[in-house]
Amino acid sequence: MNEHRRPVSPRTNESAIPNTDDESTSRALPGVTVNGQRQLLGDVASHTTALNWLRDLGLTGAKEGCAEGECGACAVMVASPDGAGGTAWTSVNSCLVPIAALDGQEVVTAEGLGSPDDLHPVQSKMAGNGSSQCGYCTAGFACSMATEFYRRGRSEPEPESPCDEHGPNGFDLHALSGNLCRCTGYRPIRDAAYALGDPDPADALAQRRDRPAPAPVATDLRAPDGRFVRPGSLDEALGLMAENPGATVIAGCTDWGVEVNLRGRREELVIAIDQLAELRTLRTVTGTSTPTETTTGNTFIEIGAGLTLSEVERDLDGQIPLLTEMFPEFASRLIRNRATFGGNLGTGSPIGDTPPALLALGAQVVLVSLDGDREVPLDEYFTGYRTTVRKPTELIGSIRIPLPLAPITAFHKISKRRFDDISSVALAFALQVDDGIVTRATIGLGGVAATPLRAYATEDALLGTRWDEQTVAHASAVLGAEGTPMEDHRASAAYRRIMLSQALPKLFAQAAEGRVDAGEEVSL
Repeated sequence: MNEHRRPVSPRTNESAIPNTDDESTSRALPGVTVNGQRQLLGDVASHTTALNWLRDLGLTGAKEGCAEGECGACAVMVASPDGAGGTAWTSVNSCLVPIAALDGQEVVTAEGLGSPDDLHPVQSKMAGNGSSQCGYCTAGFACSMATEFYRRGRSEPEPESPCDEHGPNGFDLHALSGNLCRCTGYRPIRDAAYALGDPDPADALAQRRDRPAPAPVATDLRAPDGRFVRPGSLDEALGLMAENPGATVIAGCTDWGVEVNLRGRREELVIAIDQLAELRTLRTVTGTSTPTETTTGNTFIEIGAGLTLSEVERDLDGQIPLLTEMFPEFASRLIRNRATFGGNLGTGSPIGDTPPALLALGAQVVLVSLDGDREVPLDEYFTGYRTTVRKPTELIGSIRIPLPLAPITAFHKISKRRFDDISSVALAFALQVDDGIVTRATIGLGGVAATPLRAYATEDALLGTRWDEQTVAHASAVLGAEGTPMEDHRASAAYRRIMLSQALPKLFAQAAEGRVDAGEEVSL
């Protein structure tokens, strides 16, 4: 069933666009296309969020609920590359994104989807299913639901995934995992999502998918509260960092945006690297990395530090099962649409979800600067609480994962909520068993020390032993003593140790049931 809607006239703030016949002058100035109408940024402060800027335009559908990317009331749609030369509509938290980071891009808000007299199919289904009560969260839900509505191939059968929750129409409920509702309840919202048909071919937003996404533009916005720069190249970015070693470097801004909103953080210079082409590649490389203890060959999957987690998930397409299992556990789709591996490692947080998985995969971090590149094994990268070996003049350029992959992998995250939560403990396993003997074992841990770490003692307890219940029982006792778990509001130290000690038996049971494998041969 195709769902049709008449294109809605975009809402505009005419005062934001100069009354001039020189179109090129207007295009040269920083601006964002909102609901089909270009809006100039003007004298906006450099730390202004997209949410506040949109609301100042009179587009008040998006709301501030939490100011830290956990509720989705501020969600809007952004036109992003689909990996095949077209455009994918992507939902993002507008409360976290600086409006300067969207210079040259296209945004659609709930107002751009439809109007009271001409509802968008998503809005119509939500209204018809009683999916809106107080209405505070509704606009964000509509935008997140619309991005899934426009996902190409949505109605085709989906392969099973670790957290598979697809409706009969192919709608992936994880598209709404970052949107919270506090009064209506999720059943009618889910019913609305599962009632959606396919977009009508005449739908303007559906047609937009056939054209390329907006190209990145270099940006240099200067304001009394600071300067925001999006360099035109990696060399330009590294040059700025060399001249300003105290500058703040951002990609998806899912961490720094919280600092801006909740702690009032302001910086003299912010450098955005998320759209640098040199940091947005995903490929297989051979013979370029320094061998390590976890390297069994000289071929690596190289993941650019500027790719979003959603893009990496899409492009890998299940070829690294450990990451496939980790992705749905990482925050929400709204966050993954902006967050990057580079940003998650760059913060040095001990509770990030990617470090345990990458540690188990034996990953290496490629650090780039004007002085050249250097590779650092991830287990040597972290030096203390939120500190790393990265120098102020260096960027994380990419992450390299050695091939072949271990046959037995798993990612375990223990948190108060199933999804969209910070872990109390995170564990990742990569094991190989040959003729019943453990011949390869790497285990990454998060949330049990001041840094993410390798469980070396447990790995030693496993290597060279028979993969059986007796070995697992012994190694589990060792694993329970790894790290230095702390007491905090998420969990006690005793609870964290118990969770550590129970992880290996769970992995053993999963392997016995055939629920873990190394996936297909990687071919990027």
